[in-house]
Amino acid sequence: MKKSFFLVILVSLVKLDVLAQPKQWSLRECCDYAVEHNLTIKQQENQCLRQEIQLSNAKNQRLPDVSGSANQNFSFGRGLTAENTYTNTNTSSTSFSLGASVPLFTGFQIPNNIKLNQLNLQAATQDLEKAKNDIRTQVAQAYVQILYNMEMADVAHRQVSIDSAQVARLQSLLNIGRASEAEVAQQKATMAQGQLTATQADNSLQLSILSMSQLLELPSPEGFSVVRPVVPETPGSTAAIATPDEIYAAALATKPEIQAQQLRLRGTENSIKIAQAGYYPTLSFSAGLGSNYYRTSGFKADGFAKQIKNNFSQYLGFNLSIPIFNRFQTRNSIRLAKLDRENQTLQLDNTKKSLYKEIQQVYYNAVAANQKLASSLQANQSSETAFRLTQAKYEQGKATITEFNEAKNNYLRTESDLTQARYEYIYQQALIRFYQGADIAF
Repeated sequence: MKKSFFLVILVSLVKLDVLAQPKQWSLRECCDYAVEHNLTIKQQENQCLRQEIQLSNAKNQRLPDVSGSANQNFSFGRGLTAENTYTNTNTSSTSFSLGASVPLFTGFQIPNNIKLNQLNLQAATQDLEKAKNDIRTQVAQAYVQILYNMEMADVAHRQVSIDSAQVARLQSLLNIGRASEAEVAQQKATMAQGQLTATQADNSLQLSILSMSQLLELPSPEGFSVVRPVVPETPGSTAAIATPDEIYAAALATKPEIQAQQLRLRGTENSIKIAQAGYYPTLSFSAGLGSNYYRTSGFKADGFAKQIKNNFSQYLGFNLSIPIFNRFQTRNSIRLAKLDRENQTLQLDNTKKSLYKEIQQVYYNAVAANQKLASSLQANQSSETAFRLTQAKYEQGKATITEFNEAKNNYLRTESDLTQARYEYIYQQALIRFYQGADIAF
């Protein structure tokens, strides 16, 4: 019984320990959370809803326009009577009507307007996806910055550990007369400088976490941490990186900013057709019902219900409107629509050029990151070997404290460079895949 009781207590403590540990966020989780909570994206979603409403309005133009009216009039003073004489009379009249009008032909304006709004909705949807991609890229940059600062903090704390061990060693040697006070003081100063560097690295890490939490719209950065991805020990082949033209060909078919501009260019053709509708005649059909009640003071009149019944009328009608001259408004509207098409063509070309420039930048950054990682690996291996040899010589009394610290600083500097090169490498590789249409991920 006691064993079971202690087992329950142990399991409960383990669960509490797991719950107390902060959640580690992967890059995908950060991207998904940012997309869901980012305010700019919410505004773009509202823009899509606006386009949906405008498309609904365009489709509803085909429906009949139905309206009803009721009028009540009172008249006082002299007026002409049925006997063709004038007298002071008071009259009142009441009328009711219900009418409907249906467009039959509008010069193809309605179908072209519907198509234009459909294209605008698709373009707004692509703009929304572009906004999501932008926030994903920002999150990835912030994520890499956190990873880099985490590694830098680890390097700085390792430096403090090495310096602390050397201070303890020199203090022991001082106690037996094999080291001087100056050597101990020098090493303590080096350790203090290392502690300052570690503090600055911790602060940089905390600031990068704060930036990420603000990007994710988190209420506080407390308890936030990220998953460290597996970083390749060696770079891949530069020849394996797709060329800018290959990346660009894939990006043209997938990037939402290109799709949005192409949709808007197609929409300008419908805008021209909408303007050209001004040259066509329009035909509409109308129908309605109506009745009225009339009463003059001093004269006998039928009752309200009888008059409404007797005066009930209906009508059907067709209305044909033929444009003849409208002060060149149609002609100028077509000119403006064609100018809009030319401007949209230029906008599409500009977007394509900007995309190609971005891809070129990413490609050469990826090549440089590949080469930098290879060089940093060699430099780190060499400096580590030099540090280990100098450390052994120093511990045997064959090297000075200055030589030891110089070798240590060189080694830690190459550690820092290697860390930066590794994360720059995986980030640039992720961007290459992102421009080719894949999700941004490490």
